[in-house]
Amino acid sequence: MATLDPAQPKIALAPPDRARVARTVETHLHVRAALIDLVALPGDASNRCYFRLMLSGNRSVILMQLAEPETFKQSEEAVSGAVAVTELPFLNVHRRLVKAGVTVPTLHYYDQEAGLLYLEDFGDALLVQACDEGRSADTARYYRRAIDMLVRIHSKATSPADDQCIAFHRAFDVPLLMWEFDHFLEYGVGARHGKPMCADDFQPVRDVFQQIAELIAGQPRLFTHRDYHSRNLIVEGDRLGVIDFQDALMGPAAYDLASLLRDAYIVLEESLVDALIAAYLDGMAKAGMDLGDRMAFRRVFDLTSLQRNLKAAGRFVYIDRVKKNSKFLADIPRVLGYVRRNLAKYPELFPLRKHLAPYVLELR
Repeated sequence: MATLDPAQPKIALAPPDRARVARTVETHLHVRAALIDLVALPGDASNRCYFRLMLSGNRSVILMQLAEPETFKQSEEAVSGAVAVTELPFLNVHRRLVKAGVTVPTLHYYDQEAGLLYLEDFGDALLVQACDEGRSADTARYYRRAIDMLVRIHSKATSPADDQCIAFHRAFDVPLLMWEFDHFLEYGVGARHGKPMCADDFQPVRDVFQQIAELIAGQPRLFTHRDYHSRNLIVEGDRLGVIDFQDALMGPAAYDLASLLRDAYIVLEESLVDALIAAYLDGMAKAGMDLGDRMAFRRVFDLTSLQRNLKAAGRFVYIDRVKKNSKFLADIPRVLGYVRRNLAKYPELFPLRKHLAPYVLELR
């Protein structure tokens, strides 16, 4: 089954109108300043573009340029249960996170007609960089901070429920999880291997995927960032800024934790992973949200990691083949390394290893 993606690559955006940006800075931003320079920032996997506005008084603002100002109501990926959105998902989810006390960039101004958002500048120190890819002595300290922030998101943004927030109308249910598994089979196996799996391998793999999807979807659901990892967290002094949250939805507690600790961009020591999982569970219990038996939670964490890591491997190939952006291909062995370890850890996953390994060398 082809996994259709509503966010097909678009024609490259023209840079923002500098004169319009300068007028906006002078007339709509709370900071009284003049535009000095507009500097393009490296992009991510999305269709959005980012710029740093250098302002007078040694100040700066981040400018986010939407890919399609008039049709912004699409999410990056297909999601189940999505409802008609009447406002930009970024603004909708941003409001919820602000109310929860999460450190997200302050919105200075939204130029809806031009599709431009003027945001607080957290700086350039992504968590992965602040940790020197895990080599820094401060790695554990920074990750403890990330765990504390995740506990806040999961506890404060989940309850009470908010019908006005789009995240409460979409969820990691079985159809969405299977869509992501199929995305991996289509791109991580078919496109990467050069041909699809044979039927004798395909069906046993998909049967196990179905069991994993049902397990994950059956967990209690919390407000889930959906992409909580070291490139979406920014270290600014004592603060940890959270970005790229517009695709938030309801999901299992283990999802964001797996995203953070089984990261495509940094490998953490296993002893640190164990300590951070314990810290997360302690924090949730302290917040009045005890997640039950810890061994059972660890199994869900590992299987959720497997699902997310396979999806990421397929996604990276998709970004290369369809969006013509190869920068993420180097991260595929890292995410598949996590998968290989989990396949070896759980005997019930033997069919996955048996039927995937002929097509995915990293799983052998």
